[in-house]
Amino acid sequence: MRTPIIAGNWKMFKTIAEATTFASQLPKEDQAPQIEKVICAPFTNLPALAEQFKGTPYKLGAQNVHFEETGAFTGEISPLMLKELGVEYVIIGHSERRQYFNETDETVNKKAKAILAHGMKPIVCVGESLEEYEANTTENVVRTQTEAALSGLTAEQVKETVIAYEPIWAIGTGKSSTAENANKTIAFIRSVIAGAFDANTAAQVRIQYGGSVKPENVASYMGESDIDGALVGGASLTVEGYMGLVNGVQQ
Repeated sequence: MRTPIIAGNWKMFKTIAEATTFASQLPKEDQAPQIEKVICAPFTNLPALAEQFKGTPYKLGAQNVHFEETGAFTGEISPLMLKELGVEYVIIGHSERRQYFNETDETVNKKAKAILAHGMKPIVCVGESLEEYEANTTENVVRTQTEAALSGLTAEQVKETVIAYEPIWAIGTGKSSTAENANKTIAFIRSVIAGAFDANTAAQVRIQYGGSVKPENVASYMGESDIDGALVGGASLTVEGYMGLVNGVQQ
């Protein structure tokens, strides 16, 4: 059985004060122990959230990392720095980073290796653009991105990795893939992992869906055979929204 995981991606939202208020309003008792609950926040919020999350069921995630431990990389944050803060998950390869900040399959792979080497877990984003979707090349795109991201990892490392299938045309647009279509693509990603490693490894990897997921529709995705959770942007920015997602999974 794969443990469902709901990860909020706050993107470039929330000051430290706003993040602290959010964390203080989360239920302290674990209302859903069978679900892994993660908040991926901007770097500036991580120390405050780490303190707030102590003794609670919420886990801390970052939205990016550099693949080197130290060096002359002005403006970057290393895996050593994140690990020291208590970060457990790191999003890499998000379509916004690929589009605006020149993230490539090669750097995603380097980051995945660095994250795992420091005892954290990568959330690797893959997904096609609207043009690729309309050209029926979704499977080619996600195969290439998945194989590249996992290249050189051991099967045990892959089992610790989370994949997030996020069709770019559905991120922040209000459009969303149907649960059936999302599950079909996620099942395909799982078959790619089985081909690159083995069926047992593929069966253990958690694969999320992301793209205009809301409390109102999360249950439909979670009812599918291969969808193990959601990576959620806008709907995770309020306590009501985030807990609505968690509670929706329980349904």
